[in-house]
Amino acid sequence: MVGLGAATATVVALAAAGVWLTRDDDAPVLRERCRATVAGESTSMSPEQAGNAATVVGISVLRGLPARAATIGIATVVQESGLRNLDHGDRDSLGLFQQRPSQDWGTPEQVQDPVYATNAFYDALVEVDGYRDLEVTVAAQRVQRSAFPEAYGDHEAEARLVASALTGWTPAGFTCRLREPEALGALGDDATPSLRAQRVREAVAQQVSAVEPQLVAGENGLVLEYALGDGEEAVRLAWALGGWAVASAEGYGVTEVVVGSSAWVRADGGAWADAVEPLPAGTVRVRVSA
Repeated sequence: MVGLGAATATVVALAAAGVWLTRDDDAPVLRERCRATVAGESTSMSPEQAGNAATVVGISVLRGLPARAATIGIATVVQESGLRNLDHGDRDSLGLFQQRPSQDWGTPEQVQDPVYATNAFYDALVEVDGYRDLEVTVAAQRVQRSAFPEAYGDHEAEARLVASALTGWTPAGFTCRLREPEALGALGDDATPSLRAQRVREAVAQQVSAVEPQLVAGENGLVLEYALGDGEEAVRLAWALGGWAVASAEGYGVTEVVVGSSAWVRADGGAWADAVEPLPAGTVRVRVSA
């Protein structure tokens, strides 16, 4: 990965969206915080931004695109919106990618739907001949046609960290430190997922994995288990799903994620550790709050 100059704290300031990423372990933790770490280099963001990153990267995984596509996608949304789903922009630009309804990207409602907007971006990206081998700024510009075509490359280093962590190429590479979610008191049973578990199941199907989960018995419909199969690719996809769940934890009330023999537990500070009850490789469990 590209060196980030960790000797001094660096903050990327975005003119339209304020501060996004810090690049130094000594930088203060501002309330709840999420972090992508790859080979000793890290970049941090808010839980809101992490949830949007999970969508952008997760959809690339669901579509079977290379990690390079996810890097281009993240670099684009950092430049365009600071990884925020904006309801305003230059002229009629809206959403994560600042797509313009007047330029046939979709209706205002559609381009402010992160799932729709991300798929629209990748639909255009895969039509760019040789995009995998192009510089990030060139590939992004051929999709976005921005007035500032060189700006996307400024965010490549951070984007590569996020993409590697959330595509599963860097196991346990994405963490979040979060407060406990507010309880909804909505339980399910062995046949019916709880309200939050159902929302997770639907979001996973739209954003990261087509694998149908099973409800874990005796858990009041709060725990979903995904079996992604055997082999190295299944393990990578399991880490992609696990990373998505951690990055999306704030929005969906996720309290625990187990990937194989590793676990992320929200109440324990949000670092990955050995699982108390390990699962087979290629298997993921996601627990939500009641």
